[in-house]
Amino acid sequence: MECREVTPEQVGFPGARLIARLKRRVRRHGQKSTETVYLISSLTLEQLDARGWLKLKRGYWVIESRLHHALDVSLDEDRSRLRQPNAALVLGLFRRLVVSVAQAAIARAQTKKTRWTVRRYQQRFAHRNGGPQRLQALIFAEAPRSWHLPV
Repeated sequence: MECREVTPEQVGFPGARLIARLKRRVRRHGQKSTETVYLISSLTLEQLDARGWLKLKRGYWVIESRLHHALDVSLDEDRSRLRQPNAALVLGLFRRLVVSVAQAAIARAQTKKTRWTVRRYQQRFAHRNGGPQRLQALIFAEAPRSWHLPV
């Protein structure tokens, strides 16, 4: 890993104070190769050492796998054809709400023997105990308890 301090004007990115080039060995489809990843931060070199960079880089994948993967795979967000900005915003908020609630329920129900996913939660919610009626009750309830999914 190579790091150097920069100004926002040098890299064309507001707030940039530090850039890094990380070379890493990866294995894809059984083939080993080296790839280069470029990183940018608003922290200084004194605030962020090599371990800090790696921790931040790994933390990125937590967001990617917990939220974006659930939105893209389980809720098929990438194929959405909404073009009206307000409708897209509202539907996006509902999708994120569903993912958050599903992940909270999964965290409570998960054991070493079960393999829960957002998609599995969504399917069970839709088909158990009158799913569509429960969804309607959730939308119009003052104090919703409809999110509870008995195991």
